[in-house]
Amino acid sequence: MSKIQASSALSNLRVLDMSRVRAGPNCVRLLADFGADVIRIEPPKGVDPNEGMFAGNREGGDFQNLNRNKRAMTLNLKKPGALDIMMRLVKTADVVVENWRPDIKKKLGIDYESLAKVNPRIILASISGFGQEGPYASRPGFDQIMQGMGGLMSVTGIPGQGPVRAGLAVADMSAGLYAGIGILTALLERERSGKGQWVHASLLHAQIAMMDFQAARYLNEGDVAGQAGNDHPTSTPMGLFEASDGSFNLGASGQGNWVRLCELVGHPEWIADPDFANEKTRTANRARCNKLLSEVFKTKPVEYWVEALNNAGVPAGPVYNVPQMFADKHVKQANIAKMVKDKAGKEKGFITQPAVLSRTPADVVTTAPQWGEHTQEVLAEVGYSAEEIAKFQEQGVV
Repeated sequence: MSKIQASSALSNLRVLDMSRVRAGPNCVRLLADFGADVIRIEPPKGVDPNEGMFAGNREGGDFQNLNRNKRAMTLNLKKPGALDIMMRLVKTADVVVENWRPDIKKKLGIDYESLAKVNPRIILASISGFGQEGPYASRPGFDQIMQGMGGLMSVTGIPGQGPVRAGLAVADMSAGLYAGIGILTALLERERSGKGQWVHASLLHAQIAMMDFQAARYLNEGDVAGQAGNDHPTSTPMGLFEASDGSFNLGASGQGNWVRLCELVGHPEWIADPDFANEKTRTANRARCNKLLSEVFKTKPVEYWVEALNNAGVPAGPVYNVPQMFADKHVKQANIAKMVKDKAGKEKGFITQPAVLSRTPADVVTTAPQWGEHTQEVLAEVGYSAEEIAKFQEQGVV
């Protein structure tokens, strides 16, 4: 099999993916979709007691979506001779990505200093729960733990109901993306210096960074954000409203949107109302503002309001479940989802890369690999003979 090339953008790069679960594979998926030759390196079946958590159901949509466009080989780094194989691979690579606890890579001999001795141009990307040093560095980290410690759960949900987790893996996904940005930055810098470097990102740091304006308001104004439910914390009217047949989101932030909204709903007198004179007073009088709007919105269906509001230049949109989301005509035309056939001819669905390049776009061209599917192929590429590979297999090294 030839190397997988989803795009020409990063086709000159080789990436060794030693990551698992979500943050790491998400980071590497970005590189794979833009054409990097990604080799997913996993222990042989049965070696990792937690393998069922991240690699058990390889045919499931989650694993497939995270690991498309990658090749896969097995390697048990605890076996004699395995480190030599790893270092031979490192000599041919540009990037290594891992998301173990900070002490593990040192014990295995694949910390940055060890890799750089073999390949000074190598970039090691480490993704962890709490970072590479500090009092919590050795703790395991999961997305929901970071949503709690990173402040997200304190601002999510209806006021007074207590902490609520977000419905998606915010810390995992953002940590993977931040690590991906770090890798691409390090690769660009390497063009000038000729040297690799160590990139690391943590779920906790990423989650706090995602708090963005909520965190900045506290640091600069001492403003402690709380739960705002479906309303925007600082802007009104901006939130969820009920039409005659369901819910829709309204984003009438700013004075221009407020004026257009008042005119559209037939209440231009609200523009001169002192309670609604500006963003600050509208937010202070949010309950009254929302009540007045709700009385108007419940007279007509969602489709009417979404169309009318957008035609008037006021942002609005329906609230979809997942099937409705993918059925939307714009989502379909934007090619946000793509079906790809696996080797058995069965179609699997994938979410395409949101960053669209005009000349060298990302793509999804292969489904996720089977366990160790390309082990012999990859080892042969770095110079091992068929006899040597067979011996590695007998010894449980691969």
